Amino acid sequence: MQAYLVGGAVRDELLGLEVKDRDWVVVGATPKEMLANGFKQVGADFPVFLHPRTREEYALARTERKQGRGYHGFTVYSAPDVTLEQDLKRRDLTINAMAKAENGDLVDPFEGRRDIEDRKLRHVSEAFAEDPLRILRTARFAARFHPLGFSVCDQTMALMKRMVDSGEVDHLVPERVWQEFQRALHEQAPEAFFEVLRDCGALEVLIPELASEKVFQLAMAALGCVHRRLHAETEERFAALLSPLDAPVAKDRGKALKAPNDCQNLARLVTAFTPQIRDIDAQSPEAETLLDLLDQADVWRRPERFSQLTKVLECALPGDSLTLDLLRTASEAATGVEPRTLLAQGYKGKELGSAIRTERLKRIGDAVAPTNH
Repeated sequence: MQAYLVGGAVRDELLGLEVKDRDWVVVGATPKEMLANGFKQVGADFPVFLHPRTREEYALARTERKQGRGYHGFTVYSAPDVTLEQDLKRRDLTINAMAKAENGDLVDPFEGRRDIEDRKLRHVSEAFAEDPLRILRTARFAARFHPLGFSVCDQTMALMKRMVDSGEVDHLVPERVWQEFQRALHEQAPEAFFEVLRDCGALEVLIPELASEKVFQLAMAALGCVHRRLHAETEERFAALLSPLDAPVAKDRGKALKAPNDCQNLARLVTAFTPQIRDIDAQSPEAETLLDLLDQADVWRRPERFSQLTKVLECALPGDSLTLDLLRTASEAATGVEPRTLLAQGYKGKELGSAIRTERLKRIGDAVAPTNH
């Protein structure tokens, strides 16, 4: 029974990066032996165990065989006779298919270290083509390591194109696609993720609305701009990605991707606001138009989302910053209206609603009057 450090921990150590998760593969052991050594079994699909002291994951060496379509169609074989090399061979990329023995020796049967030096993302074997999720994972690694100069090698890109052409990507379930998208949106260079998907043809399947070059470039510019801001949330990044689309199209795509509601809602607002912001005359804005937009954004109950909305719109509409400043000014002026004050003056019911609107319009008008600029 021998344990080897595998995958990302070995890769990141060779890259000089901080190692966050340490995963181990155990060769020559049975589940019974692992339990006898104090390990705790987790995961129903294949034998994975938690170390009794470190709580790190130890998986028994295994092989996988493709049985059906998509990423679900695999049967797993795990037994003491599975070798370390067989276990590493089922992995996606050579940089993730290295192991380190307990004495520190590197086990690198697929030349992952060379690909790290050459800054290449290369598939381990033709078995890569059996799992369409690996296209998304490869694109995500391209996004993570893009600042270090990594790119997908030509042979792997050609293989991914063949996988797309064969219809494998059509069998991905939206929940898993979203999981990869969400991670990719927070990688070091999220635009690289979508560029890889575009180059292999998968973008045409997963978000066909972004496939045209003009729309794609607008989406990447907005996403890159939001990404460069510190601590941008997933919903802001997703809304930026869909920002060049028409509102109904963005709404349908958000649903099809099964994005969380907060992501869908912000994307819906951004795409609905884009044409309206462009129509405003920044030199002589109408208070009524600005108040209607504030109502649409529900700024009174959702001020945090309004802040997110204007941040994304700044990135999606770089030429309309003056109008967005006016909208913020209008928001600050209008949120100062206190319904309690008007209640104390005797307004109630519909009259109260009208009085609030009238007071908000007056304050917005004063705040954005041309003499104020």
